[in-house]
Amino acid sequence: MIDLGLSKMALIGAVALIVIGPEKLPRVARTIGTLLGKAQRYVSDVKAEVNRSMELDELKKMKSTVEGAAQEVQNSIQTTTSDFEKEWSSATSGLDTASDLSSSLHSVPEYRHPGKNWRLKRGATPAWYKARQGVRTRALSGAARVARYRPRKTS
Repeated sequence: MIDLGLSKMALIGAVALIVIGPEKLPRVARTIGTLLGKAQRYVSDVKAEVNRSMELDELKKMKSTVEGAAQEVQNSIQTTTSDFEKEWSSATSGLDTASDLSSSLHSVPEYRHPGKNWRLKRGATPAWYKARQGVRTRALSGAARVARYRPRKTS
């Protein structure tokens, strides 16, 4: 990079003042400042993109190692389960008649839907608690309230 000290900056400013002139110097300085700012932003964007691509490459390498390890685990599990199934079948080969007997004794009932109305909104407070505390759970219309609380005629 260019090493600019205070004395060199003063020399450049004096030459620019003489060459450009005092009336155009502020506009030129603003233009140079904006161009330098754009250049710095461009350089920082390029650096960020390079860093992202390097991180992406690292993530791809990490992904391949994790996939390899997962494949190894899956293979070991498959071999273990196949060995277990072989041992299980050899151990239970003489128990076929007993398993038929036990399966006929223990029949599994067929699934039955509970029949709940899922559209019905339920509160978190149980109905028995509301009843014990005297909380009204049903709203009465105006006519029903009048009919319920109308004083009875005693004749």
